Amino acid sequence: MRQESEGRAEAPAVVEPHRLLFVCTANICRSPMGEAFAREYGRERGWALEARSCGVNALAGNDAAPRSVRAMKELGIDITTHRSSPLDAEHVAWASYILVMEIRHATRVHEAFPEADGRVLMLGNFGGVMEIEDPYGSWFMRSYRRSRDEIQRCVHTFIDRLPARPLPAPVQDPEQS
Repeated sequence: MRQESEGRAEAPAVVEPHRLLFVCTANICRSPMGEAFAREYGRERGWALEARSCGVNALAGNDAAPRSVRAMKELGIDITTHRSSPLDAEHVAWASYILVMEIRHATRVHEAFPEADGRVLMLGNFGGVMEIEDPYGSWFMRSYRRSRDEIQRCVHTFIDRLPARPLPAPVQDPEQS
């Protein structure tokens, strides 16, 4: 008995991506780094993963802090196109997980968006620290590097603990085989 789909490429299965929202204060240092690391690591693993970032006190449209840009560039990651965004209901509704840098960020998210309960996590817990220190205002690159390295370690550990969601393999056209 011949199947009707024989000889035709089937549409790939739709994989619902993990949606990670990184939250810090102004969305110009830590959360853009987290967003960039998540995208990069998800791409390396071939996972269906999306990342965004915002801030509890962010103004819309600010560039990433120059020292954060420099710290990320040292690892070959470009965040120069980042523009800050304030935390809002759209971000919260979109996110599967909301990863915050400090307890006060978690408190702000919970107070403003009670529906986020159960999705708010302290990113530092995935790297052996409670909070990830804000390097903003420091004159020293070592402060930005320390935050960057903690964020990278925490993001990788968090993603490693997620259930695998590999991207579907591209469908081959049988006529081109």
